[in-house]
Amino acid sequence: MTEVVSWREKISLRRFKDDDLGFLEALYASIREPELAMSDFSDEEKQSFIKGQFTAQHSHYCNGYRTEHFYVIYVSEQRVGRLFVDYWDKEIRIVDIALMPAFRQLGLGSYLLSNLFLEAEKLKVPVTIHVERHNPARRLYERLGFELKGAHDEVYLLMEWKPREVSTI
Repeated sequence: MTEVVSWREKISLRRFKDDDLGFLEALYASIREPELAMSDFSDEEKQSFIKGQFTAQHSHYCNGYRTEHFYVIYVSEQRVGRLFVDYWDKEIRIVDIALMPAFRQLGLGSYLLSNLFLEAEKLKVPVTIHVERHNPARRLYERLGFELKGAHDEVYLLMEWKPREVSTI
């Protein structure tokens, strides 16, 4: 009888490197695909748009945050997503979390976030994330206990997960 190994046992996070940029751009394209499908852009225009937007986003992330916790997510040896996190004095900020389509809605995001929650519990700080108002992932965040903390602008909401209060005796 063969033993089934959980995909959780095959997950690893590796700090992103320049040779991950092609994968990260493809991941970004997979996220923007539904939106671009509704546009009148040609395939060439879509590719150009994706390249420009990915480059701008990646540059913003690398220039605006500390990158020592910017990870590519692997299941076995396959790249399946990214988890970019920055640790601030009073919070853990999820800069970005994204998975390739075949790995969405399998519990992988919940698993990774639950590990961040364990860190937050130890550090006694909240976990925060900006999410687009109409992003389907918002339902996941709410289900995991994130609450609306405020609106960043007309597009993004700031959500926060707080660790349980530690009672003192």
